[in-house]
Amino acid sequence: MSEETVRLHQPAAEVSQEALARAEEMIEREEGVHNKLSGRIAAFVATVAVGMSVFHLYTAYAIVRPEHLRSIHVALVLFLTFLIFPVARRYRHRVMWWDWVLAAAGIATAVYLMAGGDEFFDRSIVPNDWDIVFGVALALLVLEAMRRTTGWIMPFVTACFLAYAFFGEYLPAPWTHKGYELPRMVGHMYMTLEGIYGTAIQVSSTLIILFTIFGAFLQFSGAGKFFIDFSFAAMGGKPTGAGRTVTLASFLLGGPSGSGVATTVTLGAVAAPMLAKVGYGKNEAGGLLAAGGLGAIISPPVLGAAAFLIAEFLKISYLDVLLMAVIPTCLYYLTLFIMVEIDARKLGMKDAVFDRVESAWSLTKKYWFHFFSLVSIVGFMLMGFSPELSVFWATVVSFATSMLRRDCALFSYDFLRGRESFVKGFFGSPFFKALDNGSRAVLNVAATCAGAGLIVGVVTLTGLGLKFSSIVLAYAGNSLLLTAIYTALIVWIVGLAVPVTASYIICAVIAAPALIALKVPDFAAHMFIFYYAVLSEVSPPTALSPFAAAAITGGDPYKTTLQCWKYTLPAFLVPFVFVLDPSGTGLLLTGSFKTLAGADWGSIALITFTTSVGILALAGCFQGWLFKRSPAYERVMLLVAGFALIYPGMVSHGLGLALVVLVLVSQWLRRHHKDHAPA
Repeated sequence: MSEETVRLHQPAAEVSQEALARAEEMIEREEGVHNKLSGRIAAFVATVAVGMSVFHLYTAYAIVRPEHLRSIHVALVLFLTFLIFPVARRYRHRVMWWDWVLAAAGIATAVYLMAGGDEFFDRSIVPNDWDIVFGVALALLVLEAMRRTTGWIMPFVTACFLAYAFFGEYLPAPWTHKGYELPRMVGHMYMTLEGIYGTAIQVSSTLIILFTIFGAFLQFSGAGKFFIDFSFAAMGGKPTGAGRTVTLASFLLGGPSGSGVATTVTLGAVAAPMLAKVGYGKNEAGGLLAAGGLGAIISPPVLGAAAFLIAEFLKISYLDVLLMAVIPTCLYYLTLFIMVEIDARKLGMKDAVFDRVESAWSLTKKYWFHFFSLVSIVGFMLMGFSPELSVFWATVVSFATSMLRRDCALFSYDFLRGRESFVKGFFGSPFFKALDNGSRAVLNVAATCAGAGLIVGVVTLTGLGLKFSSIVLAYAGNSLLLTAIYTALIVWIVGLAVPVTASYIICAVIAAPALIALKVPDFAAHMFIFYYAVLSEVSPPTALSPFAAAAITGGDPYKTTLQCWKYTLPAFLVPFVFVLDPSGTGLLLTGSFKTLAGADWGSIALITFTTSVGILALAGCFQGWLFKRSPAYERVMLLVAGFALIYPGMVSHGLGLALVVLVLVSQWLRRHHKDHAPA
């Protein structure tokens, strides 16, 4: 194998500005088209965003009435959304008069709620005319905010649910219900904590925004650059080094960000030239980058926004959610590592020598505190702090440790020594920018959560969840396997139209009851839905991570999506393990720290081992290569083995292991046969 040198942090030479611009368009498709403001308006918007971050950091430590916190959160989200996201592309980079009107209206809905005091909530059954005016206005503002940040589909889906609530009496059985008039709808959606201000906004206002602030602090202290450099230094050099680097860097970058597209673009700008030089095609490179970025949504300590909702829906600690995610996350990245190991043999890859990169140990000695910031959240939770306080203090730790090195400091040393003016030093500091970006990063998710509150409100008001689960069970004939397959398909189809967070919320209230009715533990049912909501991220038309990766590598978007499917599909069959059999919940570490001490560790180890071998078998089948090229009969054997090892039961596991052993023996007998890498 020949050897080529790959230079780091020089993406401009080989990743064109046009490619990066296309990738930026993919981010805008997920996060909305942004205004790039200047002058006093830009300063004003940034100041409001900083104020929003400071307010939520304060509420993490102080006690604020839930209805006040949630209404202020929604009001600030609406205010910033209408100033930052234009009504249409032709009005970009300026704030129009109607944007100011809508922004002010968002604030007015919260002022009216808080001014009404307890009487406001007491009359939710019989709202007055002004209540209806402000309630309808808030619902319309939320729909418009979702349209600006996520596009037309989510508002359309929400409108369909609202129409179902209004016109249920005209629908055929079993969907029919008595129907609800406007005052009752407004009272439920606006004047209680069951609709817009329900669970989703509670999580957005208490956890999601705190984690986006924490992620911004890590970003502006240089943690992202360090994680990429560390990954290159630790994994580089061998033919599999390029793929390993992408896998490790995506985990380190994605863990604190929780954003698949952002992780894909950030890493792709640096890693795409390296992947091309070692032998990856454009589509394969894009698929691997997207698969790595997708892992950000399922990786601790942040996961995606939906993970916070799991904790709230199940009334469990967020630390328990992190615990449940440990083994599935390891299995996901095991899948990627197996795939890149096979790639090196299958594609005949070259060695890659990374130029001008310090050793992993040298980087760790200089920037060790970035790792400390990353794990501090879990440390604080283990010490007994609430999730809100844990991320608050982790943010404080991130800020304090950034000051250990001048090149990472969130405050300028010159500013601290009085060598710069306060205005220039503070408003131009990374600290100010981190607070600003922390609030901006939550806008699209918070708008989606507010809209999802309308959907959840309809489901709870009409009993749609029970109706839907009974229909699913009837079609499945009360078969757990069929119910799981139908549920996965439902979540996947819903996810084709809406973001992961909304997909999880919708399916958690309409699909999870079907699994729970068949004795699946509630935590396993919700994790099953969460994983298949994430799978929708690699399925057109919402396959934003693969499309962004294709924009960077120059590959075909749909072929890149298929490659991403190839890399991730073995891992996404894993959720069936923890719903089809009680022993499968061992992959979720029993779902709670309280029961972990008495867990059957032998059973957990066995189910983890058999699932890992199943992943290996499926990876070999989909790649058509294990240690050597696999002929058709070996691929069939590996496919059967993979499904047998994922389906619980001693007989199926024995069959799966036997088939894998037969394939390994077959490949060993052909060990001297020369395989040729595909052209």
